[in-house]
Amino acid sequence: MGQYFKLHGITGMLLAVVILLSLVAFLGTKAVAVQSAEATNFYKIDKPFEIKKFAVSNEKHLVIVGSNVESNKE
Repeated sequence: MGQYFKLHGITGMLLAVVILLSLVAFLGTKAVAVQSAEATNFYKIDKPFEIKKFAVSNEKHLVIVGSNVESNKE
């Protein structure tokens, strides 16, 4: 079984570099996509002085002003 996983020297190094660079490129493109989707999804705080420290109803004070990419696809 060990004979199938013998990647020594330059071949193993190049394979590791290609895998790592492809992972960096994939995660980088996903990060740009998430950032551009959330850049238009902003909110404002409605009645900020009524927000309590440990209240469950605090979410009603956040009003979404921007548009989300997922809602535009519908």
